[in-house]
Amino acid sequence: MLAVILLIWQQQRLKAVFVDPLSPDQVRQTQAVTLDFNPRHQLNYQQWRDILKQEAKVASEQPPQRLSILTGDSLTLWFPPELLPEDRNWLNQAISGESSHGLLKRLNLFDSTQPEVIFVMIGINDLIRGVSDQVILNNQRRIMAYLRQQHPQAQIVVQSILPHGDEAATWEGRDKLLKIPNSRIRQLNQQLQNTAAKVGVKYLDLYPLFTNQQGNLRNEFTTDGLHLNPTGYVVWRTALQMYSNMELGSGE
Repeated sequence: MLAVILLIWQQQRLKAVFVDPLSPDQVRQTQAVTLDFNPRHQLNYQQWRDILKQEAKVASEQPPQRLSILTGDSLTLWFPPELLPEDRNWLNQAISGESSHGLLKRLNLFDSTQPEVIFVMIGINDLIRGVSDQVILNNQRRIMAYLRQQHPQAQIVVQSILPHGDEAATWEGRDKLLKIPNSRIRQLNQQLQNTAAKVGVKYLDLYPLFTNQQGNLRNEFTTDGLHLNPTGYVVWRTALQMYSNMELGSGE
C-alpha cells in the first residue's frame, strides 16, 4: 500500500497542487494563509471550541451525505479544504496546539453528528510538552473507546504521529523538537497501532510517507520541520483517498 500511495502522490501532486485546484501562485497563497493568517489561529481555546460546537451542530441538524470528520491539532486544522478528497463531505474539528487530554475532553462536541468515518491525529504537542508515552497512549485509548461507543456506525481511524525535521527544523520551538528523537515517535506509533487493534479501531500509518532516509520529516513536505506545506498535504490527501476507496468505497 505504501508504494501505491507514493505512486499516486507523484501523479496527484502535479494535478492537485500545480495544475488543477491550485496554481503555483495559489500554492504560495495557501501556505501563507495556512501558517500566518488563518483567522482561527488568532482565536483562544474557548473561542475555538465554541466555533467547532456550532459547526458540529449544523452538521447534525442538516446531516451531509458521506460525512467524514477530521480532528486533532494544527496539522489537521490547517488541512487546506481544496486538497481534501472530493467524494465526501468534511467537518474539521481540530484546534491548534491541542493535546490528547484536551481532545478527549471535547469529543462530545460532535456527539450528535452522523459521520461515516472519523480520522484522528494527536500526540505531537504532548511530546513537545514532556508528556510521557504511557499517558499519551492512555489518552489515545480513551479517545478510541469513546468514539467507538458514541459513533458505533462510523469507522474510527487513528493516524500515526508524524515525524519532525530534526536538525533541519526552523520552527520556533526547535529546541523542544530536538529533545524528541524520531525513533521515539516511531516506537510510540507502534504502540499506538497495537492499542488501536486491541480497542477495535482502524490505524492509518502515515509515518513512512513523510520520512527521508534519516527517518526525519522530508524537507519538501514541511514549512518549518513541524507543520506541513501544500505538497505535504497532497501526500496526506492521497492516503485518505486510498483509505476511503479501499475501506469505504467510492460512494458511486
